[in-house]
Amino acid sequence: MKNLRYFSIALLALLLAGACNQDYIDPISKVAPGTDETAPTVNIKFPLEGSKIKSEDPVTSVKISFDAIDDIELQNVSVKLDNAEIVNFDQFKDYRQFSNEYNYTNLTEGKHTLTIVATDKSGKSTTQTVNFEKTTPYKPIYPGEIFYMPFEGDYTEQVSNKPATVVGSPTFADGKKGKAYLGAANSYLTFPIDSLAKTKEISAVFWMKVNGTPDRAGILIASPEDKANPGYPDIQNLRSSGFRFFRELSGKLQQFKLNVGIGAALEKDYESWNDGGMVNPAKGEWVHFAFTISNTVNTIYINGVKTTGTAEAKMTFPMDWTNIKQLVIMSGGPNWTEWKHYSDLSMLDELRFFNKALTVEEVN
Repeated sequence: MKNLRYFSIALLALLLAGACNQDYIDPISKVAPGTDETAPTVNIKFPLEGSKIKSEDPVTSVKISFDAIDDIELQNVSVKLDNAEIVNFDQFKDYRQFSNEYNYTNLTEGKHTLTIVATDKSGKSTTQTVNFEKTTPYKPIYPGEIFYMPFEGDYTEQVSNKPATVVGSPTFADGKKGKAYLGAANSYLTFPIDSLAKTKEISAVFWMKVNGTPDRAGILIASPEDKANPGYPDIQNLRSSGFRFFRELSGKLQQFKLNVGIGAALEKDYESWNDGGMVNPAKGEWVHFAFTISNTVNTIYINGVKTTGTAEAKMTFPMDWTNIKQLVIMSGGPNWTEWKHYSDLSMLDELRFFNKALTVEEVN
């Protein structure tokens, strides 16, 4: 039996060898790469044009992020800062596509020019350049200013110099001033509420270029989790604390509204509704918005004007901050979604919060 087993193994090996010697397996053949017709493409993902790198230190670091792609094969990629090469790449796992995030640790104060040159095997090259700046951290320039997000190529809140958390894939576009936030489906920013929740009075000012699609959306939301409806995010709608600034379709216009929670412990009359005013998104214009919340009234301004009769609402108690953990920028979710106030696809720029109720003169 043992000899039979050895004989069977030997026979199987001979059969496999015979199969390989015959045409049962396709031979491996070299495929020509084709003609190198185009120069490489370069995409600088960070820093962007106009980005500001903020640090108290005179010398800091910046993460340079980019892609280089060629139709046939990359030869090298050179990264230059202010015309001096800081790194050169010539070894690639994927010889047609190279993505890299390089941490440059010697960034000094002032304006800088980043240049990336990608060259392919045939000698064709492509150069991309962006200008950015290393500055000291932002200092508030208005009385009571506690939050400022300019969206200049990143989502950093300037007063605290801390980044927001990014959900989804928002991007940047040309804004009212420099760059602006450009919304995307299922996308928004979150930021800890600590810096805002230290005051009963609060105001926000910002610019928007309104996209009427979808027909409703959340814009600035500080809302508690609706624990009475766990596991059902589409009916999250607890409004007894915090605030919700949002928009809804009204005819062919968009109506901007504000809801303020004034009593988590109250059984009724725990909120204040403000029906705001109208904007026509078809005009494609930048519109200035502001809302102010005092201890007794909340007000909405559009282009510096309080809409007559609808944009001011009384409050029987000051705003309540119970169980408010984060500010959500450009979405109603995750904590305020029952009426489908999901992500806003509009553009947002120059967002500021203040620890007081601004006057109409201060808004303007």
